[in-house]
Amino acid sequence: MKNILNKLFEQQRLTKQEAKEVLIQIANETYNTSQIASFLTVFMMRPISVEELAGFREALLELAVKIDLSEFNTIDLCGTGGDGKNTFNISTLTSFVVAGTGNKVAKHGNYGVSSVSGSSNMLEYLGYKFTNDEATLKRQIEDANICFLHAPLFHPAMKAVGPVRKELGLKTFFNMLGPLVNPSNPQNQLVGVFNLEVARIYNYLLQETSKNYGIVYSLDGYDEISLTSSFKLFTKENEQLITPENLGLKRLQQSEIFGGNSVATSAKIFMSILDGKGTEAQNNAVLANAAFALKIIDKNKSFDTAFEEAKESLVSLKAKQCLTKLIKNFKEQIQL
Repeated sequence: MKNILNKLFEQQRLTKQEAKEVLIQIANETYNTSQIASFLTVFMMRPISVEELAGFREALLELAVKIDLSEFNTIDLCGTGGDGKNTFNISTLTSFVVAGTGNKVAKHGNYGVSSVSGSSNMLEYLGYKFTNDEATLKRQIEDANICFLHAPLFHPAMKAVGPVRKELGLKTFFNMLGPLVNPSNPQNQLVGVFNLEVARIYNYLLQETSKNYGIVYSLDGYDEISLTSSFKLFTKENEQLITPENLGLKRLQQSEIFGGNSVATSAKIFMSILDGKGTEAQNNAVLANAAFALKIIDKNKSFDTAFEEAKESLVSLKAKQCLTKLIKNFKEQIQL
């Protein structure tokens, strides 16, 4: 690690192979926490290169606990996190709305690092038990149209750096990696990122795959379609700048999608929306993301059609039924 750190401190870039090897050694717990913290800090001080991110991604996928969900046509809805905005759990709610339309969701997620409540915090609070057992996850996706892949159970390297990331409390390149390393390799993906540079790196990497994807970044800093500003959408076909008004939706205030200062508060908002009692602003933020997810699965679908499908899933409580089915084996009743 000393040689790698010296190279980085001299403002040199790692090759793809060097980046891959470092991650493998981190997973093997070869380095101490001070070395890992120093390594992570370098990438907070300068942009990561495509080669470095590709090497880190390759290492994590190679080391990952393997799971085969290829019999289903799945989609992952996962943001990088790290935007520091403390919204309610938009991508997790979007996942249940998409599942409620009958599509299969393989959601990859983790505990929040730079936010109060990540997807893992929320699902754990609601009574979901994390697992990497393939048969269990297949049963969940068959019964509930959704399963949840808790990153530390599948990625030993992520688990190895978990305490360091938590102590730093800042976004690291692991935030960038999370959405790129879903161990089930879903055929479809909607991913939100925390800046335009990361969006372009993602677009470069995902262009090389067979995946149907959309990458979104709201220009005021959100790693999802927030409806508080215009947002960029990158797909395999093109790059677009879209305003809320383009979608026939009202522009929102940031306060309207705030998620509170605790997991408990976030959970109340989460369940209120799933119960069909969300505000118009909260609902529209979720439904806009869900509509674009549905368009990724079927690129011939119009936004208006996709939005109405998503809305029906939410207001008919089909999205909530997916959550209920997902956790039924682990908890008799959700108590907030």
